[in-house]
Amino acid sequence: MARSLRPNHLVCYKDIAALLVKHGRGRSIHDFDPDDPAGDEIATEADASKLVDDLESMGPTFVKLGQLLSTRADLLPPVYLDALSRLQDDCEPVSFDVIEATVTAEVGARISKAFQTFETTPLASASLGQVHRATLRSGRPVAVKVQRPGVRAQVIEDMEVIEELANFVDEHTAVGRRFGFADMVEEFRRSIMAELDYRLEADNLRQLGAQLADYDRITVPQPVDDYTTETVLTMDLVDGRNIGTLGPLARQDIDGCLLASQLFDSYLDQILVDGCFHADPHPGNVLLTADGRLALIDLGMVGRIGPELQDELVRLLLSLSEGHGREVAAVMADLGEKQEGWDEDRFERDITYLVEQQQATTLGRIQAGRVIGEIARISGDSGLRPPRELTMLSKTLLNLDEVARQLDENFDPNAAIQEHVGEIMRRKLLASASPVNLLSAAMDAKEFAEKLPSRVNKVMDALAEGQLTLNVKGIDDKELMRGIQKLANRVTRASSSPR
Repeated sequence: MARSLRPNHLVCYKDIAALLVKHGRGRSIHDFDPDDPAGDEIATEADASKLVDDLESMGPTFVKLGQLLSTRADLLPPVYLDALSRLQDDCEPVSFDVIEATVTAEVGARISKAFQTFETTPLASASLGQVHRATLRSGRPVAVKVQRPGVRAQVIEDMEVIEELANFVDEHTAVGRRFGFADMVEEFRRSIMAELDYRLEADNLRQLGAQLADYDRITVPQPVDDYTTETVLTMDLVDGRNIGTLGPLARQDIDGCLLASQLFDSYLDQILVDGCFHADPHPGNVLLTADGRLALIDLGMVGRIGPELQDELVRLLLSLSEGHGREVAAVMADLGEKQEGWDEDRFERDITYLVEQQQATTLGRIQAGRVIGEIARISGDSGLRPPRELTMLSKTLLNLDEVARQLDENFDPNAAIQEHVGEIMRRKLLASASPVNLLSAAMDAKEFAEKLPSRVNKVMDALAEGQLTLNVKGIDDKELMRGIQKLANRVTRASSSPR
């Protein structure tokens, strides 16, 4: 092991390794009991709580690792996912003298010169940094996030240990070879290092703000470039309340239905249209502002999805919302990476059963995030490694569902998906019919048509000279000959037609 391995690292490593070996094998969906979300009796709340306690005791890197594991429904049973999703990232604040020295060094001016006011008590204090309320000289209220001194060095040291442990598990255990933890850890390393560069978070704020400009009930705080560096982020102050703290009386004063609808639609656009989405919309990161809007905060982590995967996710969500289990299985089989022991029959059977069960038990109001998490778990059980974006999407939709129901208890995410994803499909079709795309398609068709006669001639010459070889497997020879005869007839008619 690396020299940086400390005793509590080893304890946690044993916990995680034992956990994955113990529960990573999976079980059939037919054994899934919705009244017993833990499923297997050996997956206890006590075990899950112990793992959470160990992670919290070891500092910011392991807290972030636990948060990543909370998205991996393909690896862990629900009782662990629930416990890990509640990991607290609260820490004792750094003394203000340290904060003042950091801000002064980074912005190149004393706090008293750069800011009109700067509160010494932080609004929040987390493992990577803490946030202070301040006012610029112009009178603009801002929030200043300051990174904890030494945290980058600690993260780098911890990552060396985590990477070595992941490699060990991959090399020496069946579950490691099946799921590839080294790849997952590499993704985690990139994510946490990005969170340590506040300039990237400022870019995320700008991008998400532009993407959501058409939503009048959604806002994203914008950065102050002159006072933003790698370790200091200055942005608009959001005067709002945590959605999770709203009581019945507060809900009566807001248009919860409209807010929930815009929030859900805006995330579907982020995921399926823009390809860049706020990856952690839990109730603490969605604030209700004084003017009745929803503010998205803490954009250190965003998810990114390419155009091809977006199209497949559109198919997946529509098939899921309409209860088409076989289509869901087909989309997932195309998306995932097939491993040794891939069992396609079991996979299709279990996915179909899951979708049918959800349709029956929820009267068609499927909770997409929860079901996608189960789909990821079934994939792992069947020897299919789901794309990493799918696990993040599952957690995002789960959080969205929770926030939407806080705003409007009658909100139906399934209906929202059907309606808005249908609109997204129409927009994509219109975009594909743009003059540029039509011109490109016409040029491709022209090139094909121009080359077609020479290609047909080559085929006919090869036939005449007896040089054409067909390598065909599993095709009816009579049907093949009928097809060749039809092709010959068409070529003959085309060559004899007047020009």
